[in-house]
Amino acid sequence: MIIKERKNWARMLIIWQGSVLPKIAPRLLLLTVFSMLIYLFHGSFFSYKITLNPSPFTLIGVALAIFLGFCNTAAYDRYWEGRKLWGALVIDTRSFVRQILTFVEANPQRGIEPKTAVFQTIAYTYALKHQLRDTDAMPDLERLLSAEECSQIQNLSFKPVMILKMMASFLDNAQRSGQIDTITKMGIDQNIDKLSGIIGGCERIANTPIPFPYHILLHRTVYIYCLLLPFGLVDTIGWMTPIMVTFIGYTFMALDAIVDEIADPFGTEPNDLALNSLCATVEHSILEMAELPVPEKIKSGNNYCID
Repeated sequence: MIIKERKNWARMLIIWQGSVLPKIAPRLLLLTVFSMLIYLFHGSFFSYKITLNPSPFTLIGVALAIFLGFCNTAAYDRYWEGRKLWGALVIDTRSFVRQILTFVEANPQRGIEPKTAVFQTIAYTYALKHQLRDTDAMPDLERLLSAEECSQIQNLSFKPVMILKMMASFLDNAQRSGQIDTITKMGIDQNIDKLSGIIGGCERIANTPIPFPYHILLHRTVYIYCLLLPFGLVDTIGWMTPIMVTFIGYTFMALDAIVDEIADPFGTEPNDLALNSLCATVEHSILEMAELPVPEKIKSGNNYCID
């Protein structure tokens, strides 16, 4: 995730990192070259004059802008819902650990160690991140869970769900051992239910993309519009055609690229959610709460790019 301070207006015009310009630059260059050729040949194609005027492009441009606005709103809703789910995850993991540390007394003879639940909670956070990004979770889990726990979840597809089961088993063992009463157990278990709901919410976003026909319609319309636009402007604005077509093409292509980028908020593109940093925040805060040592890489590491 890219986070930048808003510079003065001149700096904002030339910022490269964090914009979608690197992604669409080759297409814009081709569009500029194509527009220059149209200007040089005065809107003719193989000696056939293509006669267009700006009027239809005005009508199509308004409709296209409205449709782009709808798709960007839908994409941003997915992005913001994902951020709210991970914000709730930070709150609920802290609440769960706080209750465990406050109400569950250590009883090594019965295998009740609150720090076990602390590391399971951190492991749940990393496991969910890796599931959403379809990456290998085991390097993170091996440093947080015991060898026995790792062997139980190594070959599973839904690792965070199994870790929640481990957290619930810890809670059940604490109640059976008399470390907490049934009412307290039920109160703490509500946080596990919330964490389970967060998994379902994230899976809903990850597994239900914006319907593909919307992407096809938007993509086709943007590029056909941009390719026909030089023919409609060349007789009106002359040598300014490549400049104006490139500027208009940048606007529409950039909006199309933004839809693709933020519609999947859990990915690894520059403007996706900072899941690495959120996981580090959870680990850092929970370890401090449990008065356990915090690794140096967790204290300083995140995936924000700050200018």
